[in-house]
Amino acid sequence: MKLHQLTKGLTALTAGLLISFSAHADANVSAATARPSPEWLRSGTIYEIFPRDFSAAGNLIGVTAKLDELKDLGVTVLWMMPIHPIGTKYRKGDFGSPYSIRDYYAIDPNYGTLADFKALVAGAHQRGMKVIMDLVANHTAWDSVMMSNKDFYKQDANHNVIPPVPSWTDVAGLNYNSAALRQYMITMLKYWINEADVDGFRCDVAYMVPTDFWEQVRTELTKVKPDIMMLAEASKPELLVKAFDLDYSWPLLATLNNVLLRNAPAIDLRKSWEESRREFPKNALHLRISDDHDEARAVARYGINGALAASAFMFTLDGVPLIYNGMEVGDATESGDPALFDKLNIFWDPKERPQLRSIYHDLIQLRKQYAALRTDSVMWLRNSDEAKLITFLRGDDHDEFLVVINFSNRPLLGKVDLRNVAGFTPVKINGLDASDAGPLPTFHLNGFEWRIYHRVVVPAK
Repeated sequence: MKLHQLTKGLTALTAGLLISFSAHADANVSAATARPSPEWLRSGTIYEIFPRDFSAAGNLIGVTAKLDELKDLGVTVLWMMPIHPIGTKYRKGDFGSPYSIRDYYAIDPNYGTLADFKALVAGAHQRGMKVIMDLVANHTAWDSVMMSNKDFYKQDANHNVIPPVPSWTDVAGLNYNSAALRQYMITMLKYWINEADVDGFRCDVAYMVPTDFWEQVRTELTKVKPDIMMLAEASKPELLVKAFDLDYSWPLLATLNNVLLRNAPAIDLRKSWEESRREFPKNALHLRISDDHDEARAVARYGINGALAASAFMFTLDGVPLIYNGMEVGDATESGDPALFDKLNIFWDPKERPQLRSIYHDLIQLRKQYAALRTDSVMWLRNSDEAKLITFLRGDDHDEFLVVINFSNRPLLGKVDLRNVAGFTPVKINGLDASDAGPLPTFHLNGFEWRIYHRVVVPAK
């Protein structure tokens, strides 16, 4: 869940602006330094899994069966959407939202058993992948086992338990003024680390839960597993100072939607990135997303070529990229509300798609091979058509990458403002039908086409 679900009809832009406005009140946060994150996260690629839709079986065994495919794709972190039993009281849809949880200590029987989950985590670890669980700390189902303690919940003036937001009728809001609730949640999180050896948590609507609780959580969980990872579903700078390793780049996603769907100028992407850089703590890490369970699928929003341009942007920018549930094959099955409340299997072999899996594989491998694409250094470059083109450099002492992306649906002849272009050659991305590159600093790009150039840095004599 996220903020733009609070009121129907809010656009992604409005959501991003509201989140940004509420999050950036403390100017002192921008002068701070973000907490250090484990290297396996900073250099990783996260794959979000909705087990209900990921396989025909719709269970944990169905996920385990595809671990080799996920490893071959190159992903390093598996984010499991909630795997707990779903409430039946006030349920939405036939299956209910996985974010309406009855018991944090249990596995949804439709998904399997604790043994199945432990086997999944162990199998991922054997293949060098990490596993993080989805933590829904803001609310529970109305028939949660926790309802026996009414003080755990938010209440109105008449002492009636209430949802966290009026329109979220299928869930009841948790009350973090309760010290007992805080201890219950922390103990539960330690259970999953000790019992199943999970590597971290993606924390649902983290901006709606008090920051000091998250800081408590981080302190306690680090005692159990020092390199634990925490991802905040939020765009709230203070969360990255002590509590979380990374958050969502919602403002950038909102801007991307404006560029690709509403004809906003491409240079707005640079402006959004620069604004976040100013407002967030130094070295802050962001999840780079173009597709997830709260959005219509990227290929449905942007078209296949537009979705690939969006992915090229997110995978070559600083931060940690995300692949969602079949995104690597161009699955266009409905996502977000109300599809979240039903079962809609991934189409693993959709008709007439380019070789998307090869393209994503090569983008991931490029990040793995070159540290220059894993730093927080981004140098934006001026170009001849900033309403349509994005151009930037990524680099370190060994390599430099020039990224050029046409965010319009029409061919163009562009020029990048880069004095020294010597040594740059186009990177071969398997499955991508690239047009003739031509000599830099000029280039020709078809509609939504993108290109990555590489050169080795020659040490100064």
